[in-house]
Amino acid sequence: MTDIRWGILGAAKFARQHLAPAIHAARQSRLTVLGTSDPAKAAPFLAIDSSLRVVDSYDAVLADPEVDAVYIPLPNTLHVDWTRKALEAGKHVLCEKPIAMQAGEIDALIALRDSTGLVAAEAYMIVHHPQWQQVRDWVQGGEIGHLLRVNATFSYDNSGDPGNIRNTVDLGGGSLPDIGVYTLGCTRFVTGQEPKRILYADIRRENGVEVTTEAVALFDGFTLTSLTSMRMTPHQNVTFHGSAGVIEVVTGFNPQVHGHAEVRLARPGQPTQIVQFPGVNHYVLQIEAFGAAVRGAAAYPCPLEFSQGTQRLIDMIWAAEG
Repeated sequence: MTDIRWGILGAAKFARQHLAPAIHAARQSRLTVLGTSDPAKAAPFLAIDSSLRVVDSYDAVLADPEVDAVYIPLPNTLHVDWTRKALEAGKHVLCEKPIAMQAGEIDALIALRDSTGLVAAEAYMIVHHPQWQQVRDWVQGGEIGHLLRVNATFSYDNSGDPGNIRNTVDLGGGSLPDIGVYTLGCTRFVTGQEPKRILYADIRRENGVEVTTEAVALFDGFTLTSLTSMRMTPHQNVTFHGSAGVIEVVTGFNPQVHGHAEVRLARPGQPTQIVQFPGVNHYVLQIEAFGAAVRGAAAYPCPLEFSQGTQRLIDMIWAAEG
């Protein structure tokens, strides 16, 4: 196989802004088919690649023999079903996060992935960015001594958009499903550890939708404080505080929007080490890593088992609320 031929299920805004351009830009990757019944929504995708074919249903994308892999940017509650349908149709799958609303739902997807021999993964782009690989190397290499505390914040404000699917309970809305995967998952990725228990969970809702959550999780030797919110000024920052230094990740989750990717290592008596990654597009890197996995050239860096671990931590936070 040379180029991976991609189909997209639905003309979601995120697909239009980020993943469709990434597929088009990635090496050995080709955007082939878009499934949408709305010609107006298809137009911006055709502007990215005029050779793109548009079909009027998701099933037509899955039935297309010229599609090797599908990207699923549908509402959260539809992810499990369409991932299953795509695998059963013989397509590799990259599904937006969260791939499931509960950790237990991922078991069936893992089994189907293994029985079909296809690649199925959650679109968790940050692990493909070299800034997070640098932070992981620093922490696991002992550059800040013993890790004692992680503080992770990710916020934005969509209070002025009540129709947004993130503000809708029935579609799996809420800050934890949307961005909790970042504050929680980055800690698991960097440390390689799993939480022991939740020490504290403050969950705030509007019209039944969880809009802000602050949680403290206990790991082996350190605590994680995670703040996610859909009702606060846009901000993102992660610090890893150790016995001999501090690492700060300035814009860890979407540096293309909030600034350039930069990590800082500060230790007493030494100059602060600053590493910048201008121009790196983690969406393109994600597509290329997925293609390498499909070709059998490399293992995918973020398998379903990793995504299940993050969802399990989210489930623990829900349970801690009572």
